[in-house]
Amino acid sequence: MTFVDTENEKQLVRLVKLGDPGAMKTMYSEYIRFLTALCSRYILNDEDIKDVLQDSFIKIFSGINSFEYRGKGSLKNWIAKVTVNEILKFLQQSNRFEIVEISDKQHDIPIEEPDVDTLPSSAILHLIRELPVGYRTIFNLYVIENKSHKEIASLLGIKESSSASQLHRAKSLLATKIKQYNKSLSI
Repeated sequence: MTFVDTENEKQLVRLVKLGDPGAMKTMYSEYIRFLTALCSRYILNDEDIKDVLQDSFIKIFSGINSFEYRGKGSLKNWIAKVTVNEILKFLQQSNRFEIVEISDKQHDIPIEEPDVDTLPSSAILHLIRELPVGYRTIFNLYVIENKSHKEIASLLGIKESSSASQLHRAKSLLATKIKQYNKSLSI
């Protein structure tokens, strides 16, 4: 069952807040694929993804009373925010997150935009997942989650300039990977 209309979504939240196991199962079923895809943009190992998803759902269900329904999409956004926070906590605790500073001179080098029109989205996702953890994390936060460098810096405990430099490096490396991918298709 998909909770596409507002009344059903509001009812689901109400029942989860009351601790209804059936509603919790429905919420889990409704959002597990979305959250798995979200996790897989940041984390490569399937077992780690499962661990983060489990921690996320524990946080979601234990924190649902702090959620205020604000219309269609607000539940999905809140669940995604909780999950992204769990992802970042996992990456930082597992010591897999590394920030490499680049000089201002390197930061000013323009990135030649690669041709992505013919690339399937699955190929782009695969290439993003090949980025080093720090690059991939900041790329996802900035490009996909629409976070500012200030927000990213706050979330990760880094400088805004570090976030900007990591994004620049991520885009540059991703552009190179896309060009290589396109070149391999034309051979």
